[in-house]
Amino acid sequence: MNVNDESVLEVINKLIATDRLNKHQILQLVNLASISNSIYELEENMRWETFKSKY
Repeated sequence: MNVNDESVLEVINKLIATDRLNKHQILQLVNLASISNSIYELEENMRWETFKSKY
């Protein structure tokens, strides 16, 4: 996904606001957005990264 696209930025902002992400999580979200092909893939990558970081 192109993080400079307005619609992608809106999605990222909504995720930041609803999940109340901290600075580290926001940076991780932006990095994941750049390698994800869709919002669904981004959400899946976020779940995987969250799961992976707990263990």
